[in-house]
Amino acid sequence: MAVERYWPDAYVDKRRSAAEAIGLIQAGQRVFIGTSCGEPQCLVQELASQSGNFTDLEIVRLMSLETTPLTRIASEISPHSFNIRSFYSGSASTRSLSRISRFFTPINLSALPSLFQSRQIPIHVALVQVSPPDDFGWMSLGISVDVTLAAALSADLVIAQVNPRMPRVLGQSFLHVNDVDVVVEHEEDLLTPGELLELESAHMIGRHVEKLIDDGATLQLGLGATPQATLLAMENKNDLGVHSQFLTDGIMMLVSRGVITNKHKGFNNGKLVASTAIGTTNLYEFLHDNPAIEFHPSDYVNDPSIIARHNRMVSLNVATVMDLTGQVAVDALPNSNLSGVTGMLDFVRGAAQAPLGKSILMIPSTSRDGQISHFVPRLEDRAVVIPRSDVHYVVSEFGVVNLFGKSIQERATALISIAHPDYREELFYRAKKLGMIAMERGFTESLHAVYPLKHEEIVLVDGERITIRPAKPVDERPLQEHFYNLDKDDVVARFYHKKASFIRDDVATMHQIDYVNEMTMVAVVGDLGFGRIVAVGGYLLEPRSNMAEVAFSVARDWQRRGLSQEILRKLADAAQDHGIGGLFAYTSIKNKAMIGLFHTLPFRVHREYEDDMIHL
Repeated sequence: MAVERYWPDAYVDKRRSAAEAIGLIQAGQRVFIGTSCGEPQCLVQELASQSGNFTDLEIVRLMSLETTPLTRIASEISPHSFNIRSFYSGSASTRSLSRISRFFTPINLSALPSLFQSRQIPIHVALVQVSPPDDFGWMSLGISVDVTLAAALSADLVIAQVNPRMPRVLGQSFLHVNDVDVVVEHEEDLLTPGELLELESAHMIGRHVEKLIDDGATLQLGLGATPQATLLAMENKNDLGVHSQFLTDGIMMLVSRGVITNKHKGFNNGKLVASTAIGTTNLYEFLHDNPAIEFHPSDYVNDPSIIARHNRMVSLNVATVMDLTGQVAVDALPNSNLSGVTGMLDFVRGAAQAPLGKSILMIPSTSRDGQISHFVPRLEDRAVVIPRSDVHYVVSEFGVVNLFGKSIQERATALISIAHPDYREELFYRAKKLGMIAMERGFTESLHAVYPLKHEEIVLVDGERITIRPAKPVDERPLQEHFYNLDKDDVVARFYHKKASFIRDDVATMHQIDYVNEMTMVAVVGDLGFGRIVAVGGYLLEPRSNMAEVAFSVARDWQRRGLSQEILRKLADAAQDHGIGGLFAYTSIKNKAMIGLFHTLPFRVHREYEDDMIHL
């Protein structure tokens, strides 16, 4: 290792050309390459050009944009020169994953630095890229700290490409001139990924996710079109924070708009914390000497115990495939070859342990061409990256479910409800065949229905947040519990007779609906997946008259607080959207509340009396 002395003199003595520096590497050594957009391109290109001179080099890297085709050299051109040890499946395109899967090393990212530091995987040579030294001889690893710092500090030989275009990023991101052995001065543009595709499914997922995020939450986001679209949906949030493996242009945009302030993180308040930046030149300039941003190594940023210290921590990651029990596979995605497996589980578990934290998995329901469902009965020929016991919120463009604490049948039903409508029937029957869903359960046309997010709304009732939304297939048991807990008089008012049991068939018509001719609105108190239904209202169309009959029930402790009026308003809006001519109800002439409720609508109300009943 380098002997410490007056650093400017040492810096001058350590300068070499790229060819001279790479020429110091010896056969059989393990060579670490700085990661992602911080890759030292000049050094990697020289390494590739000299590949014929090497024998049995092991190339160690976390993630690469593969601008220099080391994987191709190792797998096709000169397999005796290089072997690749990659910790991130995004290092190659999806198309070639099966051919080069032998190069991948599965590991949680938080554990990777210790492999280098303990010398369990000794690094003989580290190729890194840094900013020019400051007045004290410190050089920043800039946009790529992650595992690069641990590799550099534990390597036998450190070759640093000094690039004036590398931003000086603050935090635990610095190497001193005395920590490196060779300096290669070379200015070049930093790597930037290509433009992300605009996907409507990604924007729909973003709109669903936005409703799950509270003001003051701390976010972690993965890479790709879906996280980017989700960030765009957050523009009306307040005082969000960020503690994330990746920092992207979308995050920079929300910082510039004042949405991300990091004020209420509860840990590292006022600081945006990450370990890697992947984006445009504007993003890299934004990072330079920015006192509000700190980059730290992966064993800190991805440590679940550190993640769990943040208030309202929310992990937002993209799954590739999910089976009906909740098992998750994650490979490189077709529209973003930056997806991988390494950091996700750290954040899933850390967020779930945080105060009021949430773990959210986002999954487009199909491939881009719609030919392949991303929900499958069982995972086959894919590794499970996130066990089903760790899965909480799942979001597709067709809705949101919470699998935590749910049975296999509840999970299968929930996931089928947010799968693409074209695949739900097949998934339903496969689930029955596999014993995930009881055989007596029948498939209904409602499984093809698309959940109408536009009718979902959060309202404040006496200071308490109530979600008023269309009913979902997962509401079967909560609906039963609602009716079992009603006052006896309220049961009679709702069903027109005494009723002591509410079996599954009694509530099926309330949650197995097409959202057009049949609509049920529920008012829910509490977290998604565990909330209590405190009010129910629905309509059923009579096609001959083009009128829809409505009925309501409200828990006794929530009566006279305006819930029925809110639900009736939303039912009327939905009916108008679908061209329904009007709403009607049969009720007792003594039911003054129901009669008064109809008069709250901005429409004419007709009354017809029949014995002790009234037709509104």
